[in-house]
Amino acid sequence: MKTLERISSFVGSTFAIWVLLFAVLSFLIPSGFTWIVPYIVPLLGIIMFGMGLTLSASDFKEVFKRPKDVAIGVGAQFTIMPLLAFALASLLPVSPEVAVGVILVGCCPGGTSSNVMTYLSKGDTALSVSITAVSTVLAPLLTPLLVLLFASQWLPVSAGALFMSIVKIVLIPIVLGFVVKSLLGSKIEPGIKALPLVSVVGIVAIVAAVVSVNQTQIAETGALIFAIVVLHNVLGYIIGYSLGKLLKMEPSKRRAVSIEVGMQNSGLGATLATAHFNPLAAVPSAIFSVWHNISGPIIATIYRKQQEKDKSENNGGNKRSA
Repeated sequence: MKTLERISSFVGSTFAIWVLLFAVLSFLIPSGFTWIVPYIVPLLGIIMFGMGLTLSASDFKEVFKRPKDVAIGVGAQFTIMPLLAFALASLLPVSPEVAVGVILVGCCPGGTSSNVMTYLSKGDTALSVSITAVSTVLAPLLTPLLVLLFASQWLPVSAGALFMSIVKIVLIPIVLGFVVKSLLGSKIEPGIKALPLVSVVGIVAIVAAVVSVNQTQIAETGALIFAIVVLHNVLGYIIGYSLGKLLKMEPSKRRAVSIEVGMQNSGLGATLATAHFNPLAAVPSAIFSVWHNISGPIIATIYRKQQEKDKSENNGGNKRSA
């Protein structure tokens, strides 16, 4: 078991490399990965079950301890990214399928990677976990409504079908994982340590499947989609942080909100796009999976260095005043 834990820890810490590697491989050798497509939905279900195993009642207690902070984060998550996605899809020359794909990933809840990045940035990790948990629980209701609102001008959208899919592949697995952890308690801890490996394998497989079936379209429009994804993600970080500053949140909370807003559950976006729209609609989510695992560590490093600089300046100021 310890060997498995070490492998899991290594794979989790090198997540971005594996996503990028298999995205390139599936682009170069698409026939080797197209067989994964039918398994995209169960793969995400397994990942969400794992997320449920990591949740505890304390993650939701934070909501009641500081409802304003959590409400700001969740509200920002479901307004900033959908609006940015709609603006980018409207202003740039993309196909209806890509437009819907960009909006779909923008309307998804925060990704679990955001919690790790918030911790690395010296942000408010407890707040980050609570925002992720609440936004994920609200996703069955808010994501379909937002997709219907922003994407229906490009392609027909069935909010009811999206709702049922999110309940089946997100909410039910998370609840089951939460219940299993509540019943088994510490007995499940050894298994939880292997979860990074399961999550990485699942996300890498989803990304590889999406890239493989869209290899031709990505070759034609991949650069534009990548540019949109980068803009979407980076603007999410900037506007999320600016909102926290505008609302006079502490710097650690601003960092948490910024990262929560910028990082999406792209696995969910890819799964919903594959199930309900053209496979091309899943490409923005797949590229988002690759990119935010590159941008996440970068933004976490920037925020951590800024925090250390501010702390050093404050200590210097205190010494001089003394």
